[in-house]
Amino acid sequence: FIGSHVYDLFSEKYFESEITILDKMTYAADIRNIPQIITNNKHKLIVGDLTDMDICLKATKEMDLVINLAAESHVDNSFNNSIIFSKSNTLGTHTLMEACKRNKVDKIIHVSTDEVYGENIGDPFLEEDTLNPTNPYSASKAAAEMIVKSYFKSFDLPVIIVRSNNIYGIRQYPEKIIPKFIINCIKKEPLEIHGDGSNSRHYLSVIDFANALDLLAKNGKKGEIYNISSDLELTNIAVSKLIKSYFDYEIDVINIDNRPFNDKRYSINDKKLRDLGWFPSFNLEDDLPEIINWYKLNISLFN
Repeated sequence: FIGSHVYDLFSEKYFESEITILDKMTYAADIRNIPQIITNNKHKLIVGDLTDMDICLKATKEMDLVINLAAESHVDNSFNNSIIFSKSNTLGTHTLMEACKRNKVDKIIHVSTDEVYGENIGDPFLEEDTLNPTNPYSASKAAAEMIVKSYFKSFDLPVIIVRSNNIYGIRQYPEKIIPKFIINCIKKEPLEIHGDGSNSRHYLSVIDFANALDLLAKNGKKGEIYNISSDLELTNIAVSKLIKSYFDYEIDVINIDNRPFNDKRYSINDKKLRDLGWFPSFNLEDDLPEIINWYKLNISLFN
């Protein structure tokens, strides 16, 4: 989902560049998200596992820029099968960093998450704040960051780390709250909300996120960490009401048992990135009609 939008932006802006995508093509991936890779002879897809050193060496050979977007990212799944998160997110990142070191890649952007900071009920977290992950997913991402930082310190690997909010947009696999609720509304099925629905998140457009990566690829400083945040914060119950408002029939909302631990809120300060000239241009409340229409037209992709 996110990688396909980053690919859209970079392939359009840098149309003369060679681009390689490495993806395991698991359940949440779909070749139909990147149809142009089939017709562009400068672009190629390598299907493989990030924990495979030979695959990573092949994918990063003679590359000027590597962006690590690969991750198991659905928090609910991490409570049930956490080992795969450590393999993909931590060992996979370690393997990729080693391959980048051996191949002397010029610049690397490692995509982390705001969840590594843990729950926030006070001032927004700054990049230098202590990491305090509270679930297996965020713990595996924090561990990956430790490895990335060690490669910068030990080997001067030219790495930038980004930590972003929840990301939304078309093509997102319907396990995350926004596409899941949209598809349930289309099917006239109930919306299930953990606990009382008061947990809140900031929602960042995938297009704004891709533009941030583009800016950092050009102007980001190696060894630095950059938060990427939107200005829109919504509770889960507010998200359900917002999505429901675009349908002219009644949809039930059901409160189900909460996660084993569910962070009340995440909030990050991204002044460091905004000082470089980035600002969010999109807003979930404005973008929802287009996103809902996309899922209506493409719901067969998820059946």
